[in-house]
Amino acid sequence: MTKTITWGLVSTIKAPAEAILNFAAYHLELGAHRLHIYLDEDCPKARRALRAHPNCRVTVTDEAYWAKRRQRPVKHQARQTANATRAYRRDPGVDWLGHIDVDEFLMPGDVSLAAQLAALAPDIRTARIRPIEALAQPGGGAPQWFKGCHPRQGPRNIETENIYPTYGALLNGGFLSHVAGKIFVRTGSEEVSLRIHNAFGAAGRLPNDVDLDGTRLCHLHAPSYDAWQRAYRYRLAAGSYRPDLQGPSSVPTTMNALFTAIEEDGGEEALRRFYDEVCTATPELRARLEAHGHLHRIDLNLDAARTRVFPQAG
Repeated sequence: MTKTITWGLVSTIKAPAEAILNFAAYHLELGAHRLHIYLDEDCPKARRALRAHPNCRVTVTDEAYWAKRRQRPVKHQARQTANATRAYRRDPGVDWLGHIDVDEFLMPGDVSLAAQLAALAPDIRTARIRPIEALAQPGGGAPQWFKGCHPRQGPRNIETENIYPTYGALLNGGFLSHVAGKIFVRTGSEEVSLRIHNAFGAAGRLPNDVDLDGTRLCHLHAPSYDAWQRAYRYRLAAGSYRPDLQGPSSVPTTMNALFTAIEEDGGEEALRRFYDEVCTATPELRARLEAHGHLHRIDLNLDAARTRVFPQAG
């Protein structure tokens, strides 16, 4: 009898209850056998709903949690990796464990994620899923369009300049966030430690030679201008636009330097112009993306998933 491959996710989350339950409900319906949710800040409504579900494991990472391990890391990226590694090493309950964020959603194509993972050779230890980034709806509402980019840096740079005429030369794939994607790691190796985009073993970083081309990582990084602005200052100081985060050498500036220059040049109005050109699903941008094969139409329907899986949470 062929063994059924199981997969699960680990995520460290600080978010409102609705966002946490959207993330969990969507992936449970997708087939996640186990969700390991580490709450960076307690959210009682989400915690109660998750603990009532048999496939969820919830940990509140409060002072007592960190006191049993080590001093609480100051940077949230370090807390993420510590929690992800703990979940991996403490009986994750699945054959493959992925490490993603609360605003990231897996979208397999015609072949299920479990089947894609089952098809990998036994010596493959990691599998990468490439991201696509949400575009804001011009009239508001949940995103329906996502943008992708070329997986190789050289062609990506050329295409990005064509797709984004004003800012393309200064962007990596036209994305505001990562283009690296996230990985699944085969479980069962005690020495493995997880990072944000990679995993390490006793001999160093595990090879990331395999992409799961049949699945996309839908990233709701900036799904509306207001949502982007709510997270903007934190990201600029300590998150995905922080000063020490470098991009590829072929892109002449960092996101931190780019946004700082835009603000110095024109303030919030200039930031809005940037967002409208790069992050909004205008007909013009959609046409340019489609011409390069990087336009994706996807309805995640998160509210419906949350209502079905967690009806008691409202």
